[in-house]
Amino acid sequence: MADRKILIVEDDKVAAKELTTRLSIPGFAIAQTAAKKPKIGVIGGGNIGGTIGGLWVKAGYEVFFSSRHPEELKPLTDKLGPLAKGGTVGEALDFGEVILIAVPYKAIPDLAKEYGPKFAGKIVVDPANAVARRDGEELLKETKEKGIGNTTESYLKGSHVVRAFNSMSYTNFVKEAHRAGDRMAIPIAGDDARAVQVASQLVRDAGFEPVAVPLARAQEFAQGGPIYGQQLTAKELRERFGLTK
Repeated sequence: MADRKILIVEDDKVAAKELTTRLSIPGFAIAQTAAKKPKIGVIGGGNIGGTIGGLWVKAGYEVFFSSRHPEELKPLTDKLGPLAKGGTVGEALDFGEVILIAVPYKAIPDLAKEYGPKFAGKIVVDPANAVARRDGEELLKETKEKGIGNTTESYLKGSHVVRAFNSMSYTNFVKEAHRAGDRMAIPIAGDDARAVQVASQLVRDAGFEPVAVPLARAQEFAQGGPIYGQQLTAKELRERFGLTK
């Protein structure tokens, strides 16, 4: 019996040593952390989808890119490596806990008609702006009357919408991600506390600093709003939002 106890103790020592060794291996701890990151589905493989989704892949997230022509996504996913996958919109919605809808705003009502139930319970990051010449005067008017964030949430019923990455051109995200010194601030807007928390971490992992306001204030940094197109630090953006008092 004593021999058995000694064997158990020695086995425990070996196991502890193996665990310590594994944790010291470069990438092991990162792999463990990456497993806890939410999976992300991206609808749209254009400039915004490819840029922001790509930054998340580089930060260790699994990202499923999608479009109506999934075969066109192969160059993007090949370039980004094994954490990036490509396929259909339905597959992206099934894959992701978080969904980035990187499409023209007029596509949101169509997505609601075709895939509505799949959005229920999802955290939806919405970087789309309504523009009259592309999306139509009627839809633009609706976003102004309801507020653009509330409009998105009214179409994607049961989802938790966070407006983000819509306040400037994607070229700024390419240039300014993970810059030295004070990071560029990204205004975000949402009402669900967990969705805002998750989106805030996604903004940080993409290389920026989030500043959050309620969904009703999303119009302030939508295209045409007073904060649209502004490259600010988090301190400056909080001042512009009146959050410093």
